[in-house]
Amino acid sequence: MDSILQLPWTPIYKQETCELPTSSDDIMGYYALAFTVLFTVLVFGFEALIDARQRVANQITEFPKQLETVVNKIDADRSSAKKKDGADKKDDETLLSQLQAKFEKAQLYGADKIMFSIVSSIYDTIETVWFLMLGFLPYAWDMAVDIGKSRMPFGKTVESEIGITMIFLLLVQVIGMVTSFPFEVYSTFHIEKKHGFNKQTFRLFVTDKVKSTILSFVIGGPVIAALLYIIKNSGPYFYIYVWAFMFVFSVIMMTLVPVFIMPLFNKYEPLPDGVLKDRIFALAKQINYPLNKLFVMDGSKRSSHSNAFMFGFGSNKRIVLFDTLIEQVTEDEILAILGHELGHWKLGHTLTNFAVTQCYFGAAFYCFSLCYNSTDLYSAFGFDGASTPAIIALLLFFQTLWAPVDKVLSFVLTVFSRECEFGADRFSADLGMSACLQSGLCKIHLENLGSMCPDWLYSTYHYSHPPLVERLSAMMEMEKKSK
Repeated sequence: MDSILQLPWTPIYKQETCELPTSSDDIMGYYALAFTVLFTVLVFGFEALIDARQRVANQITEFPKQLETVVNKIDADRSSAKKKDGADKKDDETLLSQLQAKFEKAQLYGADKIMFSIVSSIYDTIETVWFLMLGFLPYAWDMAVDIGKSRMPFGKTVESEIGITMIFLLLVQVIGMVTSFPFEVYSTFHIEKKHGFNKQTFRLFVTDKVKSTILSFVIGGPVIAALLYIIKNSGPYFYIYVWAFMFVFSVIMMTLVPVFIMPLFNKYEPLPDGVLKDRIFALAKQINYPLNKLFVMDGSKRSSHSNAFMFGFGSNKRIVLFDTLIEQVTEDEILAILGHELGHWKLGHTLTNFAVTQCYFGAAFYCFSLCYNSTDLYSAFGFDGASTPAIIALLLFFQTLWAPVDKVLSFVLTVFSRECEFGADRFSADLGMSACLQSGLCKIHLENLGSMCPDWLYSTYHYSHPPLVERLSAMMEMEKKSK
């Protein structure tokens, strides 16, 4: 009976020294491939169902009543407020009329994105299952071993596990780039261009890909090498040293990425002196945020989407505004949006997210240490279980045993992120900027063609930020309570 059950879940390619599990008593090893394929298909089926619901929502032609009611209230409050001298011309037209004018475009944009998501998900699932059944990983590792032994330049050979790992990862990344490249090109130069967002040339697109690939090896190569060395040489409690290493690496990258890496892709210039700059520094001082520098980023070089973010440790805090954001909203609304972003810092969301990430690393590597020596698990995927490379052990662990845990944790973090967004909205509103934040969010939403009537299950599962109508309603409810 065992031999019959084993046959359908044997990868086509296996290492010569691979001995497949022969007893179903060890469920982890015997059914590992079967469970992985089944879980991959189930996740795809669930997410496809949610995508189908969103596709139906994108076919709605009537402007949502709840959003109309909420935005009408915002327009009424804005019109009753005293208009300032030299008001922005963008304020002459009501927000409701602007949103209604963009509703059909937003629906078409959402429909194109969800169809692209469905097609790419189908391909990703087929590729994942096909590679598992073919035995792609053991084949790629054996190929890396052959390359290291006989095909390196200057007659040198690579036989160390870390050296072979670098060749293996290069092979996997190249194949991944080749298979994903058509989808990225279609998304950028068809969907985003069709709806007026893409601004980058194909040359810039390719240049970005080259830079990203080089950086991934310049930075990722030494990090992976150090990680593997710790796993191989730190004994049964290696997960503690791995966690400490990842903690230090995370802190370093949070410091270096905005200062040295991001400028390789975009230009960051100081915000010119003026009223806006003075008001932003005054806002930061009001909440004791140690703002050091203000930058404007040329986001319009690639897309007309807008954003703002902050970074830095200790007394070296910095804020970055997209040039598109400055063009799309008024100064008061920029202040309100920054009040929201600063709220994340003041309420401890930034530190909380960092702490959660570190706890995630610690839990993941601890669980990995428990099954690191499970030879049957690796043999089930076509490897020699007695001498499985550390990188393969990591990949298989996160693809099999940790995958369900990761999905659950990912959803929990999504829910937590939405709660943080509500909290940051409240913080900005408490600073007296609720009205400007509401109008600013509406403008950003219509400029980015955000979904105005998302399916509730789709938004709950995918959205790290609450839908627009929920955020506006929450702020209005808060205003009622404060009055």
